[in-house]
Amino acid sequence: MAPKSRSYQVSATPVTIFAHLLAIAITTLVLIWLLHFRHGLALNSFITEKILNVHTLLMVIGFILIGGEAIMAYKTVPGKRNTQKMVHLILHFLALVAIILGIYAAFKFNHESGIPNLLTLHSWLGIITISLFGLQWLFAFFAYVFPGAESSARGNLVPWHTFVGIVIFLLAVCTAEAGLLESQRQPHCPPPST
Repeated sequence: MAPKSRSYQVSATPVTIFAHLLAIAITTLVLIWLLHFRHGLALNSFITEKILNVHTLLMVIGFILIGGEAIMAYKTVPGKRNTQKMVHLILHFLALVAIILGIYAAFKFNHESGIPNLLTLHSWLGIITISLFGLQWLFAFFAYVFPGAESSARGNLVPWHTFVGIVIFLLAVCTAEAGLLESQRQPHCPPPST
């Protein structure tokens, strides 16, 4: 019997290297944009735009960077499958924490600015994305970690978990784009007096 060929498989290394370089570029550009062009970051400030900037940073870091890293964990983390699974779960949990803090910052900005909540396409896409992300995390935690479904059931759930996870990630990217477009339509605060 001839040995099985794996020549059809593509190495994930070039893709993950590109993704990590892209993550560094995104983080750098977002920080430059927020710190230099949008007056910085603060949860308490008389310049309310600084509070909204915290929302922007936490959502990009949570949803796109940490969430993307969690998706790639099975290819980038060396070790056994259980180690990769725990890294995947922990990264998604950290993303969830960043997302919750980002939501808090958005609602605080709206409250302090006297703006009603949930009036834009970005905000509704965000609520949908966050709800799906949270449900996906809870469902996966109970199906795969504690108490864990039967191994045949888990095997049947993996393709759906993967598909829904990628859809949520792409929805997060679309929501971020909608937020970016929305931020360009709003008038900027005047620069702080020195």
